[in-house]
Amino acid sequence: MAQLRKLLVEASKRYNFNNPFVDIEPLKIDKPLINPLTLQEVRIFLAGVRADFRPYYTVRFFSGLRTAEVDGLKWKFVDFERRQIVVQETLVNNLEATPKNNYSYRHVHMSQPVFDALMTQKRTTADKEYVFCNAAGNPLDHRNVTKRIWTPTLKLLGLAHRRAYETRHTAATLWLAAGENPEWIARQLGHSSTKMLFERYSRFIPNITRQDGSAFEALLGAF
Repeated sequence: MAQLRKLLVEASKRYNFNNPFVDIEPLKIDKPLINPLTLQEVRIFLAGVRADFRPYYTVRFFSGLRTAEVDGLKWKFVDFERRQIVVQETLVNNLEATPKNNYSYRHVHMSQPVFDALMTQKRTTADKEYVFCNAAGNPLDHRNVTKRIWTPTLKLLGLAHRRAYETRHTAATLWLAAGENPEWIARQLGHSSTKMLFERYSRFIPNITRQDGSAFEALLGAF
């Protein structure tokens, strides 16, 4: 409906006819209730997942990257010196693409677990273009990874089934639980403002906030 609306708006301007899409409301789509993992559940998962996928899921749990951003992450966008992940490209259906919107182009702070995970991963795929890839250097298929690794690991460890995308929600809720500044979190996630943050994660937002990521580092100090 969104694409049809755009087409008809453009066509009505070009060819001077009344747009038949006027006043047609979009269908209501129920947003699924987010179900992030707790820090204890993250510890259990990372301890029990296959060792070769531990860095992959550590980055997903603690960076807030979208699936396509993780899939498309290349070593040239990993800045160990500045401790940043540069979100510049994505991978959608095995095709290179641009980030979701202008705000999605960003520099994501590496917490210590993410930094360590990427250093570990570098020992395996440093000679490849993509950070997370197979032996041939081809990027991972997240659907296959979910089917072969994510879902079976949750079941094996007795953790409630969740979508793999909950790793992004987990990062957001852990930052909020640590008391990080919502504006900083929104930037990390690639949101244009804190509006979506408050709408989606309101029950996870405490009263005391910090501004620089240090609270999250403190929360993970004993990880």
